[in-house]
Amino acid sequence: MTPFDDPKVANAFKALPEDTRAGAMALRALVFETAASLPAAQPLQEALRWGQPAYLAPKGSTIRLGSHKSASFALFVHCQSRLMGDFTTAFPGDDRIDGNRAVLFDDPAQIDPTRHGWLIARALTYHL
Repeated sequence: MTPFDDPKVANAFKALPEDTRAGAMALRALVFETAASLPAAQPLQEALRWGQPAYLAPKGSTIRLGSHKSASFALFVHCQSRLMGDFTTAFPGDDRIDGNRAVLFDDPAQIDPTRHGWLIARALTYHL
C-alpha cells in the first residue's frame, strides 16, 4: 500500500464510512498502480479537492474518490471532459454511471483493474 504523504488526505479516508473507505482504498491502490506504469503521470500528486481525495498528474485531468448519494463509493472525473463519454463508448453497459462525472460502485469486487484502470490511465494522461 502506498503511504499517505498528506495527513489531510489520510484523515479524509479515515472519515469515510467503513464500506466506502474499503472501496475508495481499493480504487486508490489502482490509481497508484496505473500511474506507476505511465511516465507521463509522474509525479502523481494526492491532495484534497472538494473535500475528497484527488489525484493529479502533470498532463492529466483530476480524479476524485469518495462517497456518492446513489452508491457506496465512486470514481469521479471532470464532468466537462470527454472521459466518461469515451469510457462508456469503450465499455457500454458494464458499469453504473452518474452522467458524465462518475462510475458508481457498491462493492470493491466490482472494481475491474482492466476496465477502470483504462479510465484512470486516460484521466492521468488526458492533456497529452
